[in-house]
Amino acid sequence: MTVPAASAVVHARAPGKINVFLKVGALLDDGYHDVAIAYQAVSLFEEVRVRHADDFSVSLTGSVELGRVPTDPSNIAIRAARLLARTTRYLGGVHIDIEKNVPVAGGMGGGSADAAATLIACDALWRTDLPREQLLALARQLGADVPFAITGGTAIGTGRGDELSPALAKGQFHWVLAVADFGLSTPTVYTELDRHRERHARDIYPADPTPTVDAHVLQALRAGDPHMLAECLHNDLQAPALHLEPSLAETLELGEANGALVGIVSGSGPTVAFLAADLDSALDLQVALSAARLKAVRATGPVHGARLVTD
Repeated sequence: MTVPAASAVVHARAPGKINVFLKVGALLDDGYHDVAIAYQAVSLFEEVRVRHADDFSVSLTGSVELGRVPTDPSNIAIRAARLLARTTRYLGGVHIDIEKNVPVAGGMGGGSADAAATLIACDALWRTDLPREQLLALARQLGADVPFAITGGTAIGTGRGDELSPALAKGQFHWVLAVADFGLSTPTVYTELDRHRERHARDIYPADPTPTVDAHVLQALRAGDPHMLAECLHNDLQAPALHLEPSLAETLELGEANGALVGIVSGSGPTVAFLAADLDSALDLQVALSAARLKAVRATGPVHGARLVTD
């Protein structure tokens, strides 16, 4: 991933994602859960540009609300750059400019995409030339979704979601995303899931400690058939997200009443992803959601993972 020494700025791009399937295992002794996820990278991209600096800093622009994104050292892109510098013993710093297009705290992995693009961009800027497997190992230290933001495409994630295996996907899937004007904390949604399971312990089967992705999901992805996929979309975090934000149920009903094959809360929410049969259906649905004063964005998947871009 080297660049000419004269390059003053390196540009990398990484995608957001939709979890077309998310099964959450039982609460473990360490307070975490194992998961089984079918990831699909979609055509909402974070654009990251890096340049040499004496210290580590970040600036933000973009098409989404930025108020909840920190610009101090807790920002995940700064943490990614510092981790790469420590690993490679690079002694300089970097300024990171992020153009955000993935909803913030929306369950679509925008922060993970920032981290993935920063790793790729800084590796090129600093000419540290880490092997891909080592970059993925660093990504795992930053968050469960960061490795997938590097690989992109369609993949199955197990363990904490960072143990990836590629999945075959044919053709193109059309999505319309209803973007909320508020965020949901992933830890809060997981806590609510545990409470939901406790409240309904007599009515639902105990969670499997080691969940797996339904074979029907893999078949639908291989077939490239949105109707098949609509039958097996699943998200264990949807019920707790709806409990925390009941207005999301109205959004789901609205989309499905206006032509969506199915709607699903993306990850821990609050973004709602609607699967459309084709491009025309997606366009019609986007118009209908916009008319209802929702922010509606079209996207397609799968798309590539983090990569360098020539400006």
